[in-house]
Amino acid sequence: MTTKKVLLVSAAMLIDDENRVFLQQRPAGKSMAGLWEFPGGKVEADETPEEALSRELAEELSIKTSPTDFHPLTFASHGYHDFHLLMPVFTCRIWAGRMTAIEGQKTAWVPADQLTDYRMPPADEPLLPALRQELAR
Repeated sequence: MTTKKVLLVSAAMLIDDENRVFLQQRPAGKSMAGLWEFPGGKVEADETPEEALSRELAEELSIKTSPTDFHPLTFASHGYHDFHLLMPVFTCRIWAGRMTAIEGQKTAWVPADQLTDYRMPPADEPLLPALRQELAR
């Protein structure tokens, strides 16, 4: 049996007033460059997944959130070649500030019926049914 390192990453499905979800494109030079994903990142040893999201959204998009702004939706568990990804996914409809892609990555606000038009990493694709159900509320 091969043992892979488990990587804990949390992600946010940011939903705007028009019920669209925010996606960002992975920049050139990073693994899976060009694919679209939900914002988020690695959970550090001293953080909860919600605290990690607040930090990551400030670093990546220059917006302010509070850990209480995130509501659990689903999770992903996916084996990549050299690690296993465990990713709790939260919805968030509240933030402060003007969203700015700090790394210069492309961004998009996407309605539920257009999500499949954006190529995503393998771990993200199974999340779409739960997101569509959330957006249909």
